Amino acid sequence: MATTQTESRRTGAKRMGALLATVVLAIFVSFPKTCIAQTGEPTETIRVDSNLVDLKVSVVRLNPNDSVPALQQKDFLVLEDGKPQDIVFFAGEEAPFDLVLLLDLSGSSKDKIKLIRSSAKRFVESTRPMDRVAIVTFTDIPEIVSHLTWDRGLLKDAIEDIQNPLSGTNFWDSLMYVLTTVIPSQKSPRRTAIVVMTDGVDNALPDVYGGGSRTTFADLLEKVGRSDTLVFPIYLDTEAETVKRNRVPRDAYTMARSQLAQLAVASGTKMYRANKLKDLDLVYDQVIRDLSMVYSVGYKPSNTLHDGKWRSVGVQLIGRQDLTATTKRGYFAKAEP
Repeated sequence: MATTQTESRRTGAKRMGALLATVVLAIFVSFPKTCIAQTGEPTETIRVDSNLVDLKVSVVRLNPNDSVPALQQKDFLVLEDGKPQDIVFFAGEEAPFDLVLLLDLSGSSKDKIKLIRSSAKRFVESTRPMDRVAIVTFTDIPEIVSHLTWDRGLLKDAIEDIQNPLSGTNFWDSLMYVLTTVIPSQKSPRRTAIVVMTDGVDNALPDVYGGGSRTTFADLLEKVGRSDTLVFPIYLDTEAETVKRNRVPRDAYTMARSQLAQLAVASGTKMYRANKLKDLDLVYDQVIRDLSMVYSVGYKPSNTLHDGKWRSVGVQLIGRQDLTATTKRGYFAKAEP
């Protein structure tokens, strides 16, 4: 009899636990917004509907010297095909990032490697403690120097081990590799970004010696446009030096700069420029400052048709003439199966 009563109590406890879990889950799912706690700490974005559109919005100061207070959800206006949309979740500037620094080592001499190492360490020092950082280098193949980690000491030690490269430049393959392999594939409240330092000249460009990437630029551009990962291209100007040695035609550099600008537009960011390796310290600082002004703004489209058609997207800031906001130009709606 005692055994029967004990088992009965255990069964009742299990049922009560299951009931409580069901109630908690129902309450949890009923709130579709990302909330910023009263303490200002970010909480996880809750996505309860696959139709939600999650935008990464870069806010840029028109005067870089101006200080800007943290923006709030009420400061943003989202337009889809010109029609205002209701924002249903919002993550402020304190949300953490997974950052990948992708470094083009092609044509680097011993002295250049020293400068690249020094600037990469400066980049690591400029990141926020909450951000995870990975380092990847590339020539004809990408090489992971350090996986995503919070350990700044480990990152700097790994950077110190970067050696002189031996081969050509497969830029498109390398950026595609980072997007598909290094960046976490599972959904996460952490935002993701790739900061890529390169002259952009892939050996696949016309009249450039070498085999070049297997990935086409068109495929890479489409991938960047569809990805939630922000891409921040930094154009390192090597044109004068390389053209003088008759290694690359000027037209290739013109095309490379255009392609880097297209990648930035597709990602809703901007292209930065470093005239010399020594300029990278300042450029990296600017990129980190701009990353701190990236917001996640999500909405449920008022157009509910699953027709696979293109939806143009725009974001405006309400009453802030001192700032501009950029994001992806749009997305393709899901098509009915």
